[in-house]
Amino acid sequence: MNSQLSDVPSHSWLGSPIDARSLFAPEQAALMAMLRGLAPADWGKEAVPGWTVRDLAAHILGGFYGRLARDRDSHRNGPAFTPGETLEAFIHRINQEWVDAHRRVSPAALTDTLDLIGGQITRYFEAADPNSPSVGVSWAGIDPAPMWLDSARDFTEFWTHRQQIRHAVGQDTDPDPRLLSVVLDTFMRALPHTLHEVAASVGTQIQVQVDSPAGGTWTVTATGDRWSLAEPDAEPPAAVVRLDVETAWRLCTRGIQPDTALARARIDGDRALAEAACQIVSIVY
Repeated sequence: MNSQLSDVPSHSWLGSPIDARSLFAPEQAALMAMLRGLAPADWGKEAVPGWTVRDLAAHILGGFYGRLARDRDSHRNGPAFTPGETLEAFIHRINQEWVDAHRRVSPAALTDTLDLIGGQITRYFEAADPNSPSVGVSWAGIDPAPMWLDSARDFTEFWTHRQQIRHAVGQDTDPDPRLLSVVLDTFMRALPHTLHEVAASVGTQIQVQVDSPAGGTWTVTATGDRWSLAEPDAEPPAAVVRLDVETAWRLCTRGIQPDTALARARIDGDRALAEAACQIVSIVY
């Protein structure tokens, strides 16, 4: 699958646009197959700190409903910020409120609802205009964001939560390169924002390489006013960071901390720049 669209000049520093539209259906199918295969005891296992598998499944459903309500149905009666509340605190609060309310819902009913609403989410994203303006992506430092990035961000969230459930019940990360390659490509769009306070001379490049059939190479370049993922020139990078695929996606989602990733990484060149790149985080954290 070609995951890229023609470039959008105003967002060129984010790199070539990603087209994740066709991947929501296989991701939804994988989620449903996994949930329907769980044993009753699996639903009570911890998936992320403080949340069970059932809690995380309820959280996924909340994400489905929120997207449809806000962007498909133009529904504006959702929760509001409290005075002085940050974006991160707001998101964590409303997520917890939703999960708490759904603890009365059985796993069977939750699974059936995820199947129904997940189909609607798939159709919504398949029909989305990738170049239209959408809500901001805070970890990429852009608001409003182009729809291609906003939708790819949601795709990575659904994929990540499915991996968290897989790990909770003793399964390994799904290696399907159709999905994982787009997840990694989306996560790396956080690099320019990650480095926005790192001073370097114009033209300085940092390269991140992920060794895997689903991996790739991302080169971020210092320009006059920002770091950019636009096409690099032929100059050798000042720093190269090589990561295995499991380290890369877990770092971006803070399943591991930067110090752990750096201990596993192979680094060539300027270590300070490499360490700065390894501060990458591609979720609201």
